[in-house]
Amino acid sequence: MAGRGDLDRPEALVLASTSPQRRAILEQLRIPFEVVAPVYDEEPGGDPVDHAAGKARSVDGGDRPVLGVDTVVVCAGRRIGKPLDAAEAAEMLETLSGRTHEVVSGLCLRTTTWEELHVATTDVTFRALTARDVKRYVISGEWEGRAGAYAIQGLGAGLVERIDGDYLNVVGLPAALLVSLLAARFPGAYGVG
Repeated sequence: MAGRGDLDRPEALVLASTSPQRRAILEQLRIPFEVVAPVYDEEPGGDPVDHAAGKARSVDGGDRPVLGVDTVVVCAGRRIGKPLDAAEAAEMLETLSGRTHEVVSGLCLRTTTWEELHVATTDVTFRALTARDVKRYVISGEWEGRAGAYAIQGLGAGLVERIDGDYLNVVGLPAALLVSLLAARFPGAYGVG
């Protein structure tokens, strides 16, 4: 699958992810890309930089750059991944309620001749959630497949009091970091630099 019909353009990067959020962010930024599902088993609670690298390394981009990204939520030193069920989602939301947590993304951008590994962190503060807030959100199902059990770009926006850092990092891709790397490595090729 390609973003905006740019599959044939030689500068299209390869996105080693099937995340619809990551695709949407690249489309929003008008960065041409092709999606290739990574062949990589994520270890729950693992390092996001290691996971991003594993995803990117599992995909053959040919002459094109390959992008791998992984995101975790960290609250009070505890890594919070994706909930397995509704009960775990409710527990995660209760943990985040009224507190500030970090959304930490590992990013790997690589070609056959070089590789860059980076981390981006955004602080997110939740408002104090009531039992009704948690129940309503869990019933919505939006928590499924989401690190920290919420999606800031959807109904989850109502859980958040404030953020400090890259909003798109919380959605699923540290866009500011990616744009800086593309500008430095490929000046002008992606409309940046």
